[in-house]
Amino acid sequence: MLQPSLPEIQIVPRDLAPYRRGNTGIDYVHRFDSGRPGPHVLVNALTHGNEFCGMVAATHLLDTGVRPLCGTLTVSFANVEAYESFDPARPFDSRQLVHNMNRIWSPQWLDGPEDSPELRRARAMRPAVLEADHILDLHSTSQAVQPFWVYPRRSPNARVARAIGQPAIHLVMPSGLGSGVPLIQHGAHGVEEGAEGEGGVALVAECGQHFLRATAELATEVTLDFLAHFGMIDRGPSPGARGVVQTRVELLRTVVVRTPEFRFVRPVVGFETFDEGELIAIDGDEEIRSPCPTCTILMPAREPIPGREGVYLARPLPD
Repeated sequence: MLQPSLPEIQIVPRDLAPYRRGNTGIDYVHRFDSGRPGPHVLVNALTHGNEFCGMVAATHLLDTGVRPLCGTLTVSFANVEAYESFDPARPFDSRQLVHNMNRIWSPQWLDGPEDSPELRRARAMRPAVLEADHILDLHSTSQAVQPFWVYPRRSPNARVARAIGQPAIHLVMPSGLGSGVPLIQHGAHGVEEGAEGEGGVALVAECGQHFLRATAELATEVTLDFLAHFGMIDRGPSPGARGVVQTRVELLRTVVVRTPEFRFVRPVVGFETFDEGELIAIDGDEEIRSPCPTCTILMPAREPIPGREGVYLARPLPD
């Protein structure tokens, strides 16, 4: 059964108007070139309008004057239009206005005939995403679950996520999400490993529940760790990652809701496990069952919206 109760809101939107005019010709996109050789790193916030942790981390970089010691740093706020629609009485509605901005980064969508605030914004941001060698896309979850990485199955992604150490859980996508193309798989970042060399790193950090202060704090820590990994700032080993056992799971299937009757067979928030063949959810006349032993579910939908994702099904990966 889904649980649509309202969460506690510990962090709220701040006015982003002072950050609108960047220096790239793209609204809400700021770039800082060290003048020294090094990678081009993009830190992206607000792919979804109600995921405030990225806003906190990105404004921290800008407000405190973080500048790269080498290479180039770009800081962007993505779906600001959805962010500005936030209503604390309906805090989940500002995730998107029309399209999920983290599923439209394919040529079919970006070069297609459809129009929406998310498509217009993605098209505007496209040059900034394509120019980045490494991408950190900051996200959060509707339920208060353990933070986790999400990334395509490419060795540079796994190596950097392991080196940073927090979050300690890794959701590995062997062949994408199956429900659209996320920002971290746009352009060269969507090329299969070995096709054109090793390639850059592109990670999503799911930092915790949308509106918790601890989520924003973790997003800021992960951002600084990411920049330090590439030598862009001076920073010691991440204190949050010391002695942490890291675990990995592999995405097997993204279940998309078909009917308004979609429901889980028991209350879930994420990271519950199911035995092989065990019933997880019912969607009209379809039964969604565990495809493997110790199937882990992630990102269960709070309410059934046909056409949107209902849940991820994953299996454990060996270290």
